[in-house]
Amino acid sequence: MTSIQKPPVRHPSLQQNALGLTKRDYEGAMSTLCAGCGHDSVTAALVQAFWELDIPPHRAAKLSGIGCSSKTTAYFMRHSHGFNAVHGRMPAVATGANAANKNLVYIGISGDGDSLSIGLGQFCHAIRRNVNLLYVLENNGVYGLTKGQFSASADIGSKSKGGEANVQPPIDPVLLALTLGATFVARSFSGDKAQLVPILKAGLRHQGFGLIDIISPCVTFNDHEASTKSYRFTREHQAEMTAVDFVPLRREITTDSEEHGTVSVTMHDDTVVRLRKVADDYDPTDRDAAYAHIRALQQKKEIATGLLYIDSSANDMHAVNRTVDRPLVEIPFEELCPGNAALSELMEEFR
Repeated sequence: MTSIQKPPVRHPSLQQNALGLTKRDYEGAMSTLCAGCGHDSVTAALVQAFWELDIPPHRAAKLSGIGCSSKTTAYFMRHSHGFNAVHGRMPAVATGANAANKNLVYIGISGDGDSLSIGLGQFCHAIRRNVNLLYVLENNGVYGLTKGQFSASADIGSKSKGGEANVQPPIDPVLLALTLGATFVARSFSGDKAQLVPILKAGLRHQGFGLIDIISPCVTFNDHEASTKSYRFTREHQAEMTAVDFVPLRREITTDSEEHGTVSVTMHDDTVVRLRKVADDYDPTDRDAAYAHIRALQQKKEIATGLLYIDSSANDMHAVNRTVDRPLVEIPFEELCPGNAALSELMEEFR
């Protein structure tokens, strides 16, 4: 069982958006993730973002693969379209769905295991095609669903709960996306809702592939001392918030944003993560500068957060392939497949 139904109870004075819907209308089933899991904080931010953008739930499509992160789609917008794909294959399913009906708002939820290991090839080609999709990568550096093995984003020297140290270099999804030509790249922390919600809203409105890498600590298998994906480590190495009070074990950890500077975030295991937000004079339209900025902070063991790169002029998949304005799903079969005579006439033009 991945979820249980929420009771349909709402207060009559709940605030409504332009569609007359409350935030309760954008919620899904009750989460069965571990108490304090960063993924549930991401869910809350997604609910807030979709509600504030006045997006009709039935005009959105949620897609996911396999893993703890992929359960997230069950926990928001229960009236939306949804598809849970095979491990690592979500980008291909999202590409096909978007090709058939470009009028829906697409969001893919994945994790570091789902995207950076078995699904790495599909992740890369979704970026290359510039599929109009917001790709949310809930990054905790561990295979939480299968009890704590290192994922491809685990840092060198990070130790498992059993004390084993990781010796393989990590794949940074943000640097990878910049290298492959992604047109929207951002990073945030699950506990920083004030920063995460605006980034999600910007990503949902972006025309093309948008990646948001979200550091989302695993409280069960990767929130101990010596973990570099724990709450505490992230807060110590983030780069753009304020000091945070101690948060008791298995409670949601949040931070308050502060203009520029570094914020140290104490995790459940007392490790600290340091987060740094981009400055006012940061240029998110310079791809090379964005890459250099991220690498420079990595050398200082800090995690760059915020909108890191955006290119609003790039053509998305439909523009590149010159598809018709009408969604393919609405075109009758007879028009999509006009028969052999029409094909023969077309082939004559190339002879």
